[in-house]
Amino acid sequence: MKRTLFIAALVSLVFSLAIPAAASDNPLGIDNTCYALYKEVERQLGKDSFATAADLFRQAAIEKKDSKALVIYHVEVLKDYIERPSSEDNDAKVNAAREELKRVAREKNQPYYFYLSYRLSQEYYTKHGEAYRALLLLEEMQNQAITEEDPYGIWTSSRYLADNYIRNNDYVSAKPHLLKAINLYNTTDNEAIRRESPTRLYCDLADTYPIASDSVRINVALAEANAKSHLDSLRCVYFKLRLAALDSRMDEYMELRDICLNDPSFNTITRRSGLFFSLIDACRDGSIIERENEIYQLATVREMKVIANLCENWGYSDFAFNVEKKLVNYMEVIISDTNHSRISELDVTMGKAALNAELMQKQHQLSRISHMIAILLAILLLGTAFFSFTHIHQLRNANEKVLFANAAKTRFVQNMSHEVRTPLNAIVGFSQLLSLPDGTLTPEEKDEYSGYIVNNTKMLTMLLDDILNASSMDKGEYRITYEEGEKNFMCESAISSAEHRLQPGVRMYYEPEDPAPFTFRTDPRRVQQIIINLLTNSCKHTTQGEIKLSSSLTENPGFVTFAVTDTGPGVPADQAEKIFERFTKLNEFVQGTGLGLSICRDIATRMESRVELDTTHPGPGARFVLIVPTNPKEQ
Repeated sequence: MKRTLFIAALVSLVFSLAIPAAASDNPLGIDNTCYALYKEVERQLGKDSFATAADLFRQAAIEKKDSKALVIYHVEVLKDYIERPSSEDNDAKVNAAREELKRVAREKNQPYYFYLSYRLSQEYYTKHGEAYRALLLLEEMQNQAITEEDPYGIWTSSRYLADNYIRNNDYVSAKPHLLKAINLYNTTDNEAIRRESPTRLYCDLADTYPIASDSVRINVALAEANAKSHLDSLRCVYFKLRLAALDSRMDEYMELRDICLNDPSFNTITRRSGLFFSLIDACRDGSIIERENEIYQLATVREMKVIANLCENWGYSDFAFNVEKKLVNYMEVIISDTNHSRISELDVTMGKAALNAELMQKQHQLSRISHMIAILLAILLLGTAFFSFTHIHQLRNANEKVLFANAAKTRFVQNMSHEVRTPLNAIVGFSQLLSLPDGTLTPEEKDEYSGYIVNNTKMLTMLLDDILNASSMDKGEYRITYEEGEKNFMCESAISSAEHRLQPGVRMYYEPEDPAPFTFRTDPRRVQQIIINLLTNSCKHTTQGEIKLSSSLTENPGFVTFAVTDTGPGVPADQAEKIFERFTKLNEFVQGTGLGLSICRDIATRMESRVELDTTHPGPGARFVLIVPTNPKEQ
């Protein structure tokens, strides 16, 4: 009875709306009767009554021979599954609905909805914590568009990928996709692309540059010049408002702020705008210092940095520096969490199948061995005790290998996470320093910080390559790239990469035996990696005093001897070799996985070098040495 009443009411609604006046309220450009049914379907998403409303919409699309409405019906089916709770069954339905929408959109020549299927599915996976799966889906979309040489697909996928990275405050990864989309818009004659607006792209691109720089102003001006809708213009007003505040043009800022606050659609541009405007006022009246915690509640890191820059402009330099420092740590946590999440998802999607196959193989071997033992015991009884003992021993070894294979997965992720964090922290830290307002850093400082970023990026790339070559590492194969390296530069770079790990009150410095530059043939990035691990290890254990990094050409002739000496608790002489074993920690309360020193020794061995604890050091503290040949035998 309820279903009958619902259908009757719906049909009545359709006839009441299916009049010429409805044409003015039909932005989809489909039949007016179909549009009225579409709006009802939208209201029923995620509800039990969705199927009935959607079926009426589909029938009307068929009767009216409206191919676009029929495609939109399949969009609504996909959106309904996306509204449902995540489960293995619903995931399968989302995938099936996406493929059906792609098929129908391609058949009806509706490219917008073909690519929208990817975007909707990506949002579903993002909402349910599968960020890496969502990213892979968007990359699949772009690869397909590039393969088919479809400019609209390339344009759309570039926008979607940029938006995906921006939502995670990753403007560095978003920037190339924004530039690709803007360049395509400016050079294409594709009508579907030219009908779109590039305003948001220009605004997002502005956010990839240092606050209030010329590049920001240029892109905001381009965004305004290309605006095609009221929402585009409102977005430009918001960006101009931020620049006016940063330039202390407060009359203009107040005028633009009133425009934003009086427009009901402004909430679609940014969340928590009221808090943002309130904090700008607090910068002016001096109350911002008491409201520091509210800064970190803003919608985006970009807005937080705007407030930090305003504090700097209006004389709160120390406070601004403290906020910037906390934002660096905040971004470090975000990137670290994202990195762990992606490693975890990689582990699940790429490693689990291989591990399960290996476990099945081991279990099959166990089963065969067990049958063999049973047969042999039945034939030989107690007279073949030794023979039986041998096979039982084999059984135990096989079982231990199965357990080891399962544990290896966890060790692998821990190992890589440990090694990735150090260069990643350095990249984030120096990138944040480079984003400070123009004039904050001298050209020499910018060049120096850029060098550190490039150096640590190479190290990070090397580590990620090692993830893909894990099997080669297990076989003892490890790529060493020999080139010219300068001892002082390697030491100073290592100090810069590790000094943020220092505990309060501890001093870290570099003291060469001979300050003159010395260049020799080695793998500089591997040497830096070992020194950084040794410095990081000392930072964990040294709560007061100092950590000294030194270099010597005379302590071991024919070698460069790097030494890290700290004033920590030291290491007992009988533990000098044990600490280089994997997962060994003398103090379980100190943060770390017990992998660092083991990794140092593994890398050094492959470089014909040595890492060891100096047991002759009188103390206090410990002295670790890295001894590297100046004329290695290159493999």
